[in-house]
Amino acid sequence: MTEYVLTLSCPDRPGIIAAVSGLLAERGCNILESQQFSDRDTGTFFMRVQFAALPDTDEAELRHSFAALAPELGLEWRLYDSATKQRVMIMVSKGGHCLNDLLYRQRSGLLDIEIVAVVSNHPDLRPLTQSYGIDYHHLPAGPGGKAAQEAEILTLVEHYRADLVVLARYMQILSDDFCAKLPGRIINIHHSFLPSFKGARPYHQAHARGVKLIGATAHYVTADLDEGPIIEQEVARVDHAHSAEELVAVGRDVECLALARAVRWHIEHRVLLNHDRTVVFR
Repeated sequence: MTEYVLTLSCPDRPGIIAAVSGLLAERGCNILESQQFSDRDTGTFFMRVQFAALPDTDEAELRHSFAALAPELGLEWRLYDSATKQRVMIMVSKGGHCLNDLLYRQRSGLLDIEIVAVVSNHPDLRPLTQSYGIDYHHLPAGPGGKAAQEAEILTLVEHYRADLVVLARYMQILSDDFCAKLPGRIINIHHSFLPSFKGARPYHQAHARGVKLIGATAHYVTADLDEGPIIEQEVARVDHAHSAEELVAVGRDVECLALARAVRWHIEHRVLLNHDRTVVFR
């Protein structure tokens, strides 16, 4: 049997779950997992349904059925074949901890993605990337400036047919135009000291202030710097005995955890956008 994931949102009203489950039952589909959430602040209903369809089920007919139901309920919906792996392009600068973590998780089967390429504005992580047999593209901002560099990156996204771009500590600000071309398809990770400790050496700034909590935030990228919809956050407690270097090490660990979870939930279609927030069906 083929497994699918259906995600949807619509104005909240009675009968949505019955309509969706009834449609699936009529076509002999078996619901394996179903989660829903009603946002009372906005009056919006969100739902994720994972189901198995009979071998002879015509996907086109299934999509036609949901399209026919959409006007009645005001649905915004998407249907995914669970067997289709997401193609991921990773962007990185010099810090390799998040890249290394994602490469390991993919190879060990902990993250069911296909990493198609790594792009960097520095050459440092080429040996690590190529040890996994993955293409590495060094794209510094050259004579053409940021616009030319970003045009090359978008060409690579199209060439590799990347479904998702992951900024695994890519220390460059993306332009508004670049972000607008890939809405909901770029995930970033950063330390959660923002905006308290901006600029260089944030962990050293935090150490000087005696912080008690180290954090990291994974979010979708928008034109608003580091303010896109949050997918996941991770924290670890620290104290006065931690040196600045130890805070950096703790920070790397929580960044890896938060980013890996965010990528996993995205590729499993568990994240639904809710204006400036997200609904995450874990």
